[in-house]
Amino acid sequence: MQRTEPPPAEFRHVYEFHLRFGDIDSQGHVNNVKFLGYLEDARLEMFHGDPVRKGEEPVRGMVIARHEIDYRLPLLPTVHPVRVETWVRQARAASFTLAYEVRDDENVYATATSTIVAFDVEANRLRRFTPYEREFIGRYLAPAE
Repeated sequence: MQRTEPPPAEFRHVYEFHLRFGDIDSQGHVNNVKFLGYLEDARLEMFHGDPVRKGEEPVRGMVIARHEIDYRLPLLPTVHPVRVETWVRQARAASFTLAYEVRDDENVYATATSTIVAFDVEANRLRRFTPYEREFIGRYLAPAE
């Protein structure tokens, strides 16, 4: 199942943060490479931080197979929070596509996707998702309309 439009709010993970001085480059806006760090921070909260705070098991054993990012607007220094909204666009037995928007209340600064695959670190090979992992990933996949 694949969804191209952002889902309703209840299927999105929201990670809010403030820009740091070091995020700004000589052009006076957030450097493009910093956006990948924002996506990483959002994924860590989604799959590790939030579950641990809720008393659930964190989701481990996944690796990034691909990133794709489109920069929509320059992200300028601001004292207001920025957020990464994340959801699952497509899920399969051993991979899923995670979609992101880096945004505030008025603007979308970047959109991105990551292909994430299940990985067995000990055996050093791809694997299928466990039932718990499939259930967890499914929390962020809105039903097709």
